[in-house]
This record gives sequence, structure tokens and C-alpha cells, in this order.
Amino acid sequence: MDPSVSIGPAHWAYLAGVLVIIVTMAFRANVVVPSILATVVVALAWSGSFITGIGSIFSASMVAAKELFNIFLIIALMTALLNALKDLGSDIRMVKPFRAVMKNGHIAYFILALVTYLISLFFWPTPAVPLVAAVLLPAAIAAGLPPIAGAMAIAIAGQGMALSSDYVIGVAPGISAKAAGGISAVAVGDKALLLSWVVGMIALFLSYLKVRKLIVPSDNALLERWELNPAGIDAQIEGAGPFDKAEIAKGTAHEGDLGTNSELEAELRKTQPLASASKLFAVLTPLAFLLVILVMVAPKFTTAVPELKGGDAAMLIGGVAALLMIWATTAAQGFRKMLDGAADHVTDGFVFAFKAMGSVLPIAGFFFIGSGETAGAILGIAPGTPAPSLLFELVQAGQHLIPDSQLLVSFGVLIMGMITGIDGSGFSGLPLTGTIAGALGPASGMDVSALAALGQMGAVWTGGGTLIAWSSLIAVAGFARVNVLELARALLIPVVLGLMAAVFTAVALWGS
Repeated sequence: MDPSVSIGPAHWAYLAGVLVIIVTMAFRANVVVPSILATVVVALAWSGSFITGIGSIFSASMVAAKELFNIFLIIALMTALLNALKDLGSDIRMVKPFRAVMKNGHIAYFILALVTYLISLFFWPTPAVPLVAAVLLPAAIAAGLPPIAGAMAIAIAGQGMALSSDYVIGVAPGISAKAAGGISAVAVGDKALLLSWVVGMIALFLSYLKVRKLIVPSDNALLERWELNPAGIDAQIEGAGPFDKAEIAKGTAHEGDLGTNSELEAELRKTQPLASASKLFAVLTPLAFLLVILVMVAPKFTTAVPELKGGDAAMLIGGVAALLMIWATTAAQGFRKMLDGAADHVTDGFVFAFKAMGSVLPIAGFFFIGSGETAGAILGIAPGTPAPSLLFELVQAGQHLIPDSQLLVSFGVLIMGMITGIDGSGFSGLPLTGTIAGALGPASGMDVSALAALGQMGAVWTGGGTLIAWSSLIAVAGFARVNVLELARALLIPVVLGLMAAVFTAVALWGS
């Protein structure tokens, strides 16, 4: 213990709170209540005031809400846009062309992965999986791809690659960056994007090697047998207990699998009077977001385009989504009904956002009390007065215990992320992994944003829906009509090997 650093009861209370939360996650239990109680104990230990301790329950979540509300807003606007596109049938039209190139199971595997990745980047995997499963998965199965292989491709590309980087919507990098001490969310996002590609490409390739011998010649009888399989999403939820993300996925699903071209055309005929608008938005929406991506990436290659700083990227994406949603709603319902219809879409978007992310607020509130940048507002410290930085001071005091190896530290942060993902919620562990990255980065000489991205990889790939059977992997398995435990076992080795490769990549690129 470094004698130059003063460690008091609040530090020990904070450390105990972190350990309790980790253990709770390891037992796949919800950590909202432990986070609230730990916040009270830390505030009481620091201030000695019961009023401050009890009030911290509110102030911690309030600070977390202020820091993270932009995340809730962009989720709400993107979900509102997806619902508006669904009213037009544009969501189906966006993926329909890919059915034509599914000539055999080998091609179908990679098409499924590509389309799932692209849609999940913009709309998140939870709404994307039902769309892909309804339109593309039946075509892939008829082309000779086994259902388990289709489920693996969808899970790796959507729940893994797209969600772990969350490059477009920016929820995960935003939480990680805030928890790490206000580092750039763009820096975390850039590194997470590269690392997600490393993990995803390795996992996709190894999974393909496992299933390629199971691929058979195309035959419509394969689709008929698959549609008779009762192991759908209702059976998965019933077997594993209610799960919020699976239920949300059910709510965004189409009425049935659109396995044949006649079924697909029947679904599109429901919006036939809006066919022109439907086709327009099927093209306009991806082009608009492609333009946004170019604006985000261009400053890395040229000085002619100003760099988007802070929340500028989120503002741009959210603004584009809102304008497209209003326009699409007008096309579907007319101007007068649009005023109510657009408001309903936004309301539904916020309901989705808080269902998916609401529990993160009290969890983040606890970890924010350990950061010097946010602890003051939680503890009621007057502006300008130094606030405690509990975790950083703990790391300073125990710095001699930290391994003098960036590789070991990086593996430690990854494993910590994977432990937090055991509860089946990939994002609830990000406040912890971000906070630990912010504390260990300077001590180890490792880039803090790279460590935060590694923790993000561990948490999201594990709990976001590739390794844990009680995660939103239930939704993937349910729509693919395969056993969720069998799917989790099939993904284990490819994903873990990919995560290990990500650690070596991070150390090679961003270690000192």
C-alpha cells in the first residue's frame, strides 16, 4: 500500500461495492439493487451524513441520466424511424434483394452475416434479428444452410460484431468513455470497431469451418421441415424464464416467416398503395446513413471536413433519423395524421430505450461516485471544491500489485468484462469496465480508450448475445428454431478465440 495515498472508509466501501456487484453478476442476478445499496454505503462512509447517503440514491441516478440521456434519445429516434419504415414496408424492401443471391448455403451464410451486421449497426440487433429471420433466414435454409449455422451467423454479426462496437448509435462507447473519466467516445468507438472486426472475422470463419460440412444442396423441403419445428421463440422464453430483450424482439417481429416469394409478396401487398414511398425510403434510408458515416470517417483522411467532436456524431445521427421518421410517417399516414403518428413513434421509441437501457442508470450512478469528475454532484460537493476520486486513489495505493505487463492487464480487463456479461446484459457491465480501464490505463502504460474497448468486447460479446444462453441469444435461437444451449455451445470456442486475438491486437497497436 502506497503510504502517500490516504485510503479511508469510503474507499473500502467502494471496493466492497465493486466486488459485490461482480459476484452478483457472476451468479447471473440483476445488480440494480446492489448498486443502489452500495451507493448509499459509499456516500454515508464519505460524508458521515444519513441525509447525504439516502439522497445519493436519487442524485447518482440523476447524474447518470444527465450523462447518458443522449444515448436514450438516439435509441428512441432510431427505433421510431424503424417503426415508421415498417409501416411502409420499407424495412422488408431493404433486405429483399439479398434473397436473390442466396444460391447455395455457403453464400447464404455470409449474406446473412453481412446483412445482419449492416442493419444491426443502425437499428441494433434486437429489432434487426426479427427482420432478418423473417425475410432472409427462410431463404438461406431453403438454399441448404442448416438452421444452427444461420443462427450462428446472425448472432456473431449482430449480437457480437455490431453491438460490441455500436459504432453508429454509440451507446456502448459513450458509456465506456464516460465511466473511464471523460475520454473521447470517438476514440473508444474507433478502437472497438477494429477489435469487433477482429473478433467477428475469426468467429465467423471458425464457425463456418464447423458447419460447412452440414450444408446440403438447396431444396424447398428443407424449409418445410424447418417451419414445422416447434422450438420457436415462445418455447425458448418458456424454457429459460421471461427475458426482456427476447420479449422486445417479439414485439418488433413480423407476423410470420416470409419463407417463400409468394409469402413475401403478400406481406408487401399490405402496403401496395404506398409502394412508391416504400421503395423510395428503402433506398433513401441506407443512403442517408451512409452519408452520415462518410462525414464521421472523412476527417481521419482529410482536413477539408471538420472533425465531429463530443456528441456531434450522435446529434447528426439522431437528427437524420428524426427527419426521415417524420417524412416516412407523412408518406404513410398523410400530413394531418402524421402529427399524431410521429409522436406515437417517438413515444414507442422511448419505451423501447428505457426497457433496453433503464437498469443501466443506477448501476452507472454507483460507478460514477468513484470518479472525481462526477462524484461531486452525487455527494453534494460545492462546485470548485475537489471531489474524491475513489477508484483512482485505490489504484494508486495498490499500484505495486498491478502486473508490469500490458498483456496481463489487457487480459484482466477483458476477463472482467466477460464476468460482467454473465448476467446476460451486455451493457450493465460497461460502467465497471470503463471505470477500471480509466484507472489501470495510466498505471500500465496502456491506452485507456483501448482498454475500455477491450472491456466492452468482453462484456457485450458475452452478455450481449453470443456466449450466454439466458441473454438475447434466446431471441436468435427462437427465431432460428434451434436450441439456445446448443447454439451457445457452438459459439463458445470461435468467439473466445476471437476475443483472445483482440487482446493481442490491442496490445500490439496501442500499447506503449
